Amino acid sequence: MMTQRWVWRVSLLALISLVAVAGCSDSGEAVDGDPLPSWNAGAAKTTIIEFVSAVTDEDGADYVRPADRIAVFDNDGTLWVEYPLYPQVSFTFDRIKTLAPRHPEWTTTQPFKAILEDDMQTVVASGEEGVFEMAIATHTGMTAEEFEETVSQWLATSEHPTLKRPYTECVYQPQLELLAYLHTNGFTTFIVSGGSGQFIRPWSEEIYGIPPHRVVGSSFASEFQIIEGKPVLVRLPRIASLNEKADKPVSIYNHIGSRPILAFGNSDGDMQMLQYTTAGDGRRLGLLLHHDDDDREFAYDRDSQVGQLDEALDEAARQDWTVVSMKNDFATVFPPKSR
Repeated sequence: MMTQRWVWRVSLLALISLVAVAGCSDSGEAVDGDPLPSWNAGAAKTTIIEFVSAVTDEDGADYVRPADRIAVFDNDGTLWVEYPLYPQVSFTFDRIKTLAPRHPEWTTTQPFKAILEDDMQTVVASGEEGVFEMAIATHTGMTAEEFEETVSQWLATSEHPTLKRPYTECVYQPQLELLAYLHTNGFTTFIVSGGSGQFIRPWSEEIYGIPPHRVVGSSFASEFQIIEGKPVLVRLPRIASLNEKADKPVSIYNHIGSRPILAFGNSDGDMQMLQYTTAGDGRRLGLLLHHDDDDREFAYDRDSQVGQLDEALDEAARQDWTVVSMKNDFATVFPPKSR
C-alpha cells in the first residue's frame, strides 16, 4: 500500500501526458511600496494583502500573534514548475542514465533498459514495481550527504526540457515575492510537499528562503552507521513516510505542531491541507494556483495526470478559497534567466 501511494505521486502516467516585469526585484523584495510587484491588481492580490494586514494588526479583531502565523506551501506546481514531469522524476531518469556504466545489467533489465532507450511506453507499462525499482536505484544505498550532493550537482547542470531554463529558475517570481512578504510580516513558512523532502532541502533556503528544517515531504528510511570511523546516515530501500492528500495534515501535525493560518497548493493532492488549514478558528486563507497560461507556462487542470486540479477546484467554490489564475494574476511568471 505504501509503495502504491508513493507511486501515485510520481506516476509514470505523467510521462504521456519570461522576462520579469519592469522594476521587479529578483529577490522578491517590494518595489515602490508594492509588496507583490509581479502580481497583477485584482481579487487574489487584494485578498492576500488584506489577509496579511488583518492578522498583523495588533488592534484588529483578526490579530494573530507571530508564533501562530504559520503558512504552508506545496512545492511542485505551487512554488516551481511540475509539468510535463515532476523535476524529481526527471532527476530519477537522468540518474539512471548517469549510473548505467556501473550497471551493465540495466541494458537488458526493464524498466532500466527502456529508460536508456527513451522507450517511455515500456517505462509506463512497468507500473508500480518499475517505479519503485528506479527510485531505489537512484535515491538509496548512499549516505544522506552523498544524496544531497547528487541533487545539488544535478540542479546545477540540468534544465527544464521545454522551458530551457535551469530548474531553480523555474520557480514562480510572484511566489518568491509572496514568501518574502510573509517573512517580512512575521510569518513562518513551511514547504509541505508530496515529493521527497530530502530532494528539496539542499536548495530550499537559497531559492525560497526556507531552511531545511522547515521542509516536510515524503522520504525513504535511513539508518545510522559508522563507515570508516565516521557516523553517517545511510538511505535504505524502503519508504519511511508519505506526504500526499490526507497525509499532509498529519505531517503538519507531526512536524509543525500548529494548524497553519494560510495554505497554498495547486492540485487535488493539496485539498486536505487547505481543508485542515481553513477549518481552524479565526481568520484563515486557502489559496489554489490554477495553471491556465499555455503561453508563458502550461495550461492543465481537471484531466491532467500531473497536478490534477479537479476535486479541489470544486471544493474551493464551496469553501471560499481563493483561486489564483496564473494567466490573469501573475504579471510575470519566472525570474530572469541567469544563463
